[in-house]
Amino acid sequence: MSAAAHESSSAVEASALSARDREILDFEDSWWAAPQGKEAEIMERFSVSSAVYHQILNRLLDDPAALAHKPLLVKRLRRLRSARREHRSAGRLRTGR
Repeated sequence: MSAAAHESSSAVEASALSARDREILDFEDSWWAAPQGKEAEIMERFSVSSAVYHQILNRLLDDPAALAHKPLLVKRLRRLRSARREHRSAGRLRTGR
């Protein structure tokens, strides 16, 4: 695929995200610069609880459009999610659950 075609494809995938989804990804990429704590910023910006925010974010990690919009962030968060799952699975194996 040529570079121009790839950029065009990425632009189409990124536009498939809602404005709110793009805002969530952009916020997650820079939340530490926010003047308040993360949970307060989530409530103020998105009017949802931290739990709902993280459910939305987790869903976005599996969306190709999110990957096109913020590839480094999405790949990093996928790795962290995978590591947490592996850690939980290893704990279950040790305890016999």
